Amino acid sequence: MAGRPKADIDWDIVTKYLQAQCEATGIASILGISVDTLYVRCEKDHNMTFSAFAQQKKSEGKELLRNKQFELAMSGEKTMLVWLGKQYLEQKDKSDITSKDESINKIEGFRIIIEDERHTYAPQAGASSEISD
Repeated sequence: MAGRPKADIDWDIVTKYLQAQCEATGIASILGISVDTLYVRCEKDHNMTFSAFAQQKKSEGKELLRNKQFELAMSGEKTMLVWLGKQYLEQKDKSDITSKDESINKIEGFRIIIEDERHTYAPQAGASSEISD
């Protein structure tokens, strides 16, 4: 029977791309096959839809990434330690500073410019507010 030769699909390569969160269309293009061929062959070779296969492999990829991040943190990688602490332990950077001394909480020399179609409002520090047309 004549026809196209059977496409050779390396499922280890497909798995690696799926673990990297790649999509079927991109993977098929890299392999030089149609997306339909990828779907049909997945059902024949793995007895499951490509959608189910992809979901399983993408989940594996996310877990591999999470594990690698954890390994980096445990090896002392400070940036990863801080990031994972924020993600999993609800740690945060302290960003608000308050004082009982009101003079410390004031911002001086601040200029606000508001523009609309008719007016420009730009008060100068220590000057009276002006509105110009």
